[in-house]
Amino acid sequence: MPNPARVVVLPQQQGPLQIVELNLPDPGPFEVLVKQFASGVCHSQLHQMHNPRANPVVLGHESTGVVLKTGSAVSHVQEGDMVMVTWVPRDAAHTDRPAVAASILLPDGSTARSQNVFTWADTTIADEQYVVKVDNNTKRDVTAIIGCAVMTGAGAVENTAGVKAGESVVIFGVGGVGLSAVVAAKAVGANPIIAVDLDDAKLAFARQFGATHTINAGQGDPIQQIHALTINPAKRNFMGQPLAGADYAFDCIGLKKTMEQIVPAVRGGFFGAETGGTAVLVGVPQTTVELNAIDILISEKKFIGSIGGSCSPDRDFPKYLDWYAKGTLDLDAMVTARFTLEQINEAAHALETGKISGRAILEF
Repeated sequence: MPNPARVVVLPQQQGPLQIVELNLPDPGPFEVLVKQFASGVCHSQLHQMHNPRANPVVLGHESTGVVLKTGSAVSHVQEGDMVMVTWVPRDAAHTDRPAVAASILLPDGSTARSQNVFTWADTTIADEQYVVKVDNNTKRDVTAIIGCAVMTGAGAVENTAGVKAGESVVIFGVGGVGLSAVVAAKAVGANPIIAVDLDDAKLAFARQFGATHTINAGQGDPIQQIHALTINPAKRNFMGQPLAGADYAFDCIGLKKTMEQIVPAVRGGFFGAETGGTAVLVGVPQTTVELNAIDILISEKKFIGSIGGSCSPDRDFPKYLDWYAKGTLDLDAMVTARFTLEQINEAAHALETGKISGRAILEF
């Protein structure tokens, strides 16, 4: 039976995104066909657009929708269930199948590919590992960004770093991912919560979500300003000076400059009594990075990565939906731009030129 879909396709050669009408196949044994309500527009898609590729690409990796059909081996969802589609396996510890690459046959005979899922489409098909069941009363639009932005930012704070109450946090880049990190830092009781960005409007917006201090990195040295806000005269570093620097620094951008700023932004340690702070890379890097190895060694600092906020969607999505229900996570405020499928190139341009203060979504 035909399963009509309108899908955004990135051509193999550089050019604008295209909307292609096609028929998706019926689900295989482990697949789920989902009619979508909304999808997030993530900055990482820009990297895919600018990088060379060997074939057309289908994009998007966070959405909300309703199940249309399921494969014979799918048991956790059924037709009519509300679901969220994400790029992280919902239960990776219990799958005996390798990671899948989503691919669809285009009308011209070529094959468009993506990693795991594609959600810039009014209907999608995905392996059941990337489809998470949620309550049927779940709001259909703004919850779409939980599947990447929220879990990546909030999960980095909670899961990867394990920030505790009273610990200091600095977050570089306060778009959708960075704002989610701010929300999680507030939820766990971190203090201070310092937001760093180049846009004063975004910094003011971050205060709405829990940032206690803001720093415009274009106005003075952000590292000096972070240290000034985090001096602890009760503790001393290797050189006998009062400790200064955050307990945790999160780079939610992934630029060479910000990757190289998060290590000096965290505090030093003191021999075996206390290790130094932790710098966490959250944004997707496109360059190499040069770190001060002496600083890392002497101050016992840590530089670690966080992919998808170290999240397990089956475990974490219900929590973030509960945060939304209780007002801890204001998704309605975080979604600052909405586009139709026909406006996908406009959405991509707005994202690339910094016109999205929070997170943008596509609505189908």
